[in-house]
Amino acid sequence: MCEEYNLEENPFEVVISKTKVTITCPIQSDSSIKWKKDKQEKDGDQVYVIEEYKSPKDDGEYTCQFGTNSAKLYLKAKVCSNCEELDVLTVAGVIIADLLITLGVLILVYYFSKNRKGGVGGSAGVHPRGPKMVRPPPVPNPDYEPIRKGQRDVYAGLQSRGF
Repeated sequence: MCEEYNLEENPFEVVISKTKVTITCPIQSDSSIKWKKDKQEKDGDQVYVIEEYKSPKDDGEYTCQFGTNSAKLYLKAKVCSNCEELDVLTVAGVIIADLLITLGVLILVYYFSKNRKGGVGGSAGVHPRGPKMVRPPPVPNPDYEPIRKGQRDVYAGLQSRGF
């Protein structure tokens, strides 16, 4: 009977690259390690390589055994043949370039909006077509002056409506 290997100290290492899956057995050995998958056995070294991983066929429990020690791994992986691997520097470069372009657009918008003539709201230099618009009355409009003490009797007949 085989003895289970302590995987907490030295776990399996699984590397997936496109359709190639590489499993490294945690049992250290200088000689041949026996790999088992389902009922098939294969002698090999510490690294087990599956060149063309097919999902339902190659999924399952893999066991590596050396002498009385054995370690088990259940593997279910998703692979793709046309995937591209990106390193950390490429991803960081894309993010930094995006931030610099965004900052450049922000500076351009600020620069051109600062130099525009005209006020807020409405586009500068554009005149409405058709008849001229009627200007509102000047700010101190006599129609909207506050009621003076002598004029209260004019409005005394009006009753307030409850809304």
